[in-house]
Amino acid sequence: MSKVTCDIAVSADGYAAGPNQRLDEPLGDGGERLHRWMFEEPDAHAAVIEEITAAGAFVMGRNMFTAGRGDWDLDWTGWWGDEPPYHAPVFVLTHHPREKVEMKGGTTFHFVTDGIESALARAKEAAGDLDVAIAGGAHTVDQYLAAGLIDELRLHIAPIVLGEGERLFTGVGDLALRPVRVAHTDLVTHVTYKVGPALG
Repeated sequence: MSKVTCDIAVSADGYAAGPNQRLDEPLGDGGERLHRWMFEEPDAHAAVIEEITAAGAFVMGRNMFTAGRGDWDLDWTGWWGDEPPYHAPVFVLTHHPREKVEMKGGTTFHFVTDGIESALARAKEAAGDLDVAIAGGAHTVDQYLAAGLIDELRLHIAPIVLGEGERLFTGVGDLALRPVRVAHTDLVTHVTYKVGPALG
């Protein structure tokens, strides 16, 4: 049975991006260190990386697609170059309509203006029997957690302290997170949680 998953990298103090996110530093000051494990130890984490990109469709917030706000820069097609890593439909939450953007490798960005439930419904339809992944950023993940719409949360915890930035678990309420898998290297600890309502 398909499920709604989320993979997100965070610091030891819970930040998914550092402060001062901007065009030349999309993860904010120091935020690129959250992902060292992907680039410096790709072989050690090959199964995790494959799992991250295995979904049949993805949902992300506008801030994960672009640093811009307001009206679209129609020349901007994301941070990932001509062939993004998703290879599947991606539904971008936004307040500003835009026509879909088709990229190489099977990624098509669709822009959803009517909320998180609509984006998830469209992603589930596109994914068929495959999982749907909530790709981020932290604010988008928090909205889906607060709504009880994520089945499995996979945290990738880097052994760094950012001190400030975009924090995960803001306004999500009382959640029950049941750890079902843990693995680590010196650069990251991967923890997979089943997500449910608080146990009281």
